[in-house]
Amino acid sequence: MAGALAALAGSAMAASPVLLVLGDSLSAEYGLKRGTGWVSLLEARLAQEKLSVRVVNASISGETTSGGRSRLPALLTQHQPRYVVIELGGNDALRGLPLAMTRDNLGWMTQASRQAGARVLLVGMQLPPNYGRDYGERFSELFVQVARQHQSAVVPFFLQGFASQPDAARYFQPDRIHPTEEAQPLMLATVWPEIRKLLAAR
Repeated sequence: MAGALAALAGSAMAASPVLLVLGDSLSAEYGLKRGTGWVSLLEARLAQEKLSVRVVNASISGETTSGGRSRLPALLTQHQPRYVVIELGGNDALRGLPLAMTRDNLGWMTQASRQAGARVLLVGMQLPPNYGRDYGERFSELFVQVARQHQSAVVPFFLQGFASQPDAARYFQPDRIHPTEEAQPLMLATVWPEIRKLLAAR
């Protein structure tokens, strides 16, 4: 009996629409205990609100938009997501890669996801001032530009909830790049309104 119930529950979960997260270390729980990152908190929030959505976290620390672009087709085929959250681009900028390449890759991934029948949310990033004002501004703007061009949802700045606060350092690990466990609920709070809109649009 227990086995039958477990099988039934597994079947129901498999039938639930998939939300695919394609991100970098910010979504891959870098430096955190397993189960404490914002994607895990998203799963808990969905369960709390009794929303039948299965989250697949395909994030990899160090991932670039080129890496995400190369992996996305197989992920779309395997999981057939109804929703795709793309949280990539930060590593492109940290490596000084051409902005045109980042923009092209994000656009390609957004379009490919939409053509596969998924609704897309782009999660944007901003750079520290030491990268130069011009480069930083053009980088932060490209997420909104891509979203507008491909008619997808966008969160302009993933770390909006704490990065600009006077005590921002408390929310970052010693490397001053990766957010702490304490910051994860704030990250979820930043993206949740747009994710909720995607789910409501189904």
